[in-house]
Amino acid sequence: MAIVPKLENNKTNSKKEITRPHQKIAIASGKGGVGKTWLSITLSHALADKGRKVLLFDGDLGLANVDIQLGLMPKHDLGGVLAGRLPLNQATTAYQDGGFDIIAGRSGSGNLADIPTNRLRSLSEDITMLSASYDQVVFDLGAGVERTVRSLANQVDVVFVVTTDEPTALTDAYAFIKLTHMERPNLDLKVIVNMANSTKEGERTYNTILKACEGFLKFSPALAGVVRRDTKVRETIRNQTSILVRFPNTEAANDVRTIVDRFIG
Repeated sequence: MAIVPKLENNKTNSKKEITRPHQKIAIASGKGGVGKTWLSITLSHALADKGRKVLLFDGDLGLANVDIQLGLMPKHDLGGVLAGRLPLNQATTAYQDGGFDIIAGRSGSGNLADIPTNRLRSLSEDITMLSASYDQVVFDLGAGVERTVRSLANQVDVVFVVTTDEPTALTDAYAFIKLTHMERPNLDLKVIVNMANSTKEGERTYNTILKACEGFLKFSPALAGVVRRDTKVRETIRNQTSILVRFPNTEAANDVRTIVDRFIG
């Protein structure tokens, strides 16, 4: 018997919006190469297009590339914050074309992934304070389940776990869901299947990870949506812009809008 995808309940999420207007969202994955940063950018842009005040936080400490994908050259980045040279709220950079702000990481600075626990805790407190100025804060988390990734994931309200149909992507996405669900059993975890050949194939990929979660974790993460494979995605990344600027009506752009519409009700 085919498993029907557990799509989000609009009524429930609408209620969340009322009770938690400053919702923090994490985009996570078990492995790299699944389009997580692109999805974080596009999701932030789609939320901003809905009139939300959005901050995109590049939490891929040490391998940050949000600013690179958007063709930005921020005056300040997270490295300066962690070094104590400036407060977090002074590290924001506006992405004018998308109508949202970013906090850039520092690409190639592997030492940021090994910051002391007390500094990581202080950063989390600063993020909580800054988030009060935004309707949504979107965290582009690093791939995997390292300490810094879990620390940032532990302060959000919802996590979108991104996967593709590749066996390694599914295995690593399941590992992330398993560990995160064990640490925060009440956390709202949802699955996004990216780079699917069709919506139906994306749903079949979701069913694979759903069966594993239900069989071993007794937990059923919802399907947030499917993003179809789109040649325009690579082109927008190559041109360092948002797909909603360059190709706003392409399939992948519309799929992300659908995810946002369903999420905010």
